[in-house]
Amino acid sequence: MPTVETVKGPVDVHHLGRTLMHEHVFVVSAEHVDNHGADVWWDEEEQVHRAVQRLSSLARTGISTIVDPTVWGLGRNIPRLQRIADLVDLHIIVATGIYAYEELPHHYAYRGPGLLHDIPEPMVDDFVRDIEVGVAGTGVRAAFLKCCVPTAHPTLGVVRIVRAVARAHLSTGVPVMVHTSGGERSGATAADLLAAEGVDLQNVIIAHAGDSNDLDYLVGLADRGAVLGMDRFGLDVYNAEESRVATVAALACRGYADRMVLSHDASCFIDYFGADHDAVRAAAVPNWHYEHIGAVIVPALLAAGVTAGQIDQMMAGNPRRVFGG
Repeated sequence: MPTVETVKGPVDVHHLGRTLMHEHVFVVSAEHVDNHGADVWWDEEEQVHRAVQRLSSLARTGISTIVDPTVWGLGRNIPRLQRIADLVDLHIIVATGIYAYEELPHHYAYRGPGLLHDIPEPMVDDFVRDIEVGVAGTGVRAAFLKCCVPTAHPTLGVVRIVRAVARAHLSTGVPVMVHTSGGERSGATAADLLAAEGVDLQNVIIAHAGDSNDLDYLVGLADRGAVLGMDRFGLDVYNAEESRVATVAALACRGYADRMVLSHDASCFIDYFGADHDAVRAAAVPNWHYEHIGAVIVPALLAAGVTAGQIDQMMAGNPRRVFGG
């Protein structure tokens, strides 16, 4: 049987169960914590404890797996995740890649083909090592690649990252997730860039496709083979909940339940909100948490005509297929 790597090691893809395909545990900049947070708003032990509580609560709702696309640029910390994974009955799948909207990180900006240090693309080696050997000496292997195409006309730095991700995918076979903008319709740009590098779009998840209600745009991506990330439920600031539900229902009615995955893009802690994290989140985005889909969205989808079988396909069958099942 095919397996997928998780924080605790390989798991048969048929044992992934119901899966949230885009959730973070922590989004925390190490530089920010080290310089402005550790003595004010970041208590490592308290945050780990709270994460264990929240993920354990999620597991009790019937979710078996979360897919965590926290990579360089969002504060990936595998040892911290290992501590949490050891204490929760939940599979956590992690990624490699770079989260950057414009410029390359400095440690790649001057190294690479035709640059000051003229060498083969170093990002490819770094990504492949994370997948085949493990991240930062932990032995935890990334199971997918992550990059960003935030606009319809990305910078040269972003294009270079996407091409490196494509090459790492072709070398390893793991799927690719791309952060995109619904308003910019940048999923189409991402699909074009990856396809030009030889990537089969059936191996690509267009993250945040659910921020758009443009059915022509979404159907166009699905018809090319891409998986649509309907993955920001609870973030009404990008798209109202009623519209998100209606769009998923419309696509399911047209036969595209096999091209969608569901999630929230939530986290236990995101440093965008700083010291007042919980209060700010509760006031600004009260539904942005791991359990909103199960408690509210699934019943809403059923009421909108989505079948129980289609929901199971989006939450279990499609994630299983993405990771090789």
